[in-house]
Amino acid sequence: MTTTRIPLIARAEALHPGRTAVQDARGSYSYQTLLDASARVAATLLEGRGDLEGERVAFLAPSSFDYVAMQWGIWRAGGIAVPLCTMHPAGELRYVVENADASIVVAHPEFEERLKPVAQGRRFLTTPKALAGEPGFLPNVAADRPAMLIYTSGTTSKPKGAVLTHANLAAQMASLAEAWEWAPEDRILLVLPLHHLHGIVNVLCCALWAGAECQMLPQFDSGEVWRRIREGGLTLFMAVPTIYARLTKAWQEAPPEERAALSEACGRLRLMVSGSAALPVSTLEEWRSISGHTLLERYGMTEIGMGLSNPLHGKRMPGHVGSPLPGVEARLVDESLCEVPDGVPGEIQVRGGTVFREYWRNPGATAAAYVGDWFKTGDIAIRENGIYRILGRNSVDIIKTGGYKVSALEIEEELRGHESIDQCAVVGVEDAEWGERVSAAVVLKEGASLDLDSLRAWAKERLAVYKVPSRLMLLDELPRNAMGKVTKPELVAQFKKQEAR
Repeated sequence: MTTTRIPLIARAEALHPGRTAVQDARGSYSYQTLLDASARVAATLLEGRGDLEGERVAFLAPSSFDYVAMQWGIWRAGGIAVPLCTMHPAGELRYVVENADASIVVAHPEFEERLKPVAQGRRFLTTPKALAGEPGFLPNVAADRPAMLIYTSGTTSKPKGAVLTHANLAAQMASLAEAWEWAPEDRILLVLPLHHLHGIVNVLCCALWAGAECQMLPQFDSGEVWRRIREGGLTLFMAVPTIYARLTKAWQEAPPEERAALSEACGRLRLMVSGSAALPVSTLEEWRSISGHTLLERYGMTEIGMGLSNPLHGKRMPGHVGSPLPGVEARLVDESLCEVPDGVPGEIQVRGGTVFREYWRNPGATAAAYVGDWFKTGDIAIRENGIYRILGRNSVDIIKTGGYKVSALEIEEELRGHESIDQCAVVGVEDAEWGERVSAAVVLKEGASLDLDSLRAWAKERLAVYKVPSRLMLLDELPRNAMGKVTKPELVAQFKKQEAR
């Protein structure tokens, strides 16, 4: 075995092998246990080879110690980790596996039946098999090598793989560790999905970077989260606005004496963070009245990690996402790429060590995403006294719902395959709980009929549940401009008008 140059794993080896790293439904695991388990995974993946040399390893596991051991094992073998989503149907899993050109596919036994057909023609393993390897020599993996492919929907119809190097991840973790004062004494509860940067980096990796403890739940459950908060010991909690809305609802439904105990327990946490979608001011205020915490809002995306954050100490302004994090440069520019002053809207552009390397095997999209060394986020903001306030996206084809960013074009492509649908357009309609609701405007084929329940049942077999439309509007024709393009802002207005009736 050899010493690694992967920053996260090198820190675990050098600084805190004896501390508790992960707790899941089966028990608690030290950093040394994680190092040993990931070495066994690496040995299994290598099969006697010296280095995977950047081969992609797609894996599907619930939020648990096994997930972390797989992630670290892939890295230590010299591979690129491709985390899959436990909620995705076979079609979406197949797209990621094939687009990443994964040579190895690993499934937790819980998902073996779903993933094995997707892995046809590729080496297939279960997590127990992967964890049963005999540790041996491991390659010396340099920090500038690719670590992970995370798939993110852009303005194209299918998700793109964002390539993050070990150095990118280290820069992201170090930035947040400094800004949010992560310490070995911290304990955080992980309730977010682990194919998404929020859960992977902001929670799991940051905790392990600091030598802290990450308590992992297989899925979000408001009752279990409140139980863990009341039990005590947690110091941080991070979630999307939808989760805070659900926790608020559960608190409101509890008996008065229970509500008092839950509120008191929240006061023992030092930090609560909201991200991945705009936080409605009403949600922030309700949560503050319940917990005493003014949620810390921040801004980021898969390609840049976290770019902006409200302060850990000091005033947090509702509706604002703060200022650039340590190691991050940000600017606002107009359509001519000229920087704009405070008070003038512009597109957020970011540069620094946290920014991803490239889109996987997509040089055209990579080139289009940059101007010089500045990454174009596609988000419009205004800066007031150095503090950024997000105004929205410059593309109506990106929908942020429940903490996920999804492509309307991808959903439209699937809906066009429905036997009753002639034309369709998908938009995001503002919603206090979800940020935006996926809403489909449809023109039916002659003589056909369709209702929301049957559309949702059909779509759930083809799309991740958070991409399935939750609103349906039937039209005789879609509104279009002189060039024949659907005018989506007009559709959003029609949905809002329909809702107001």
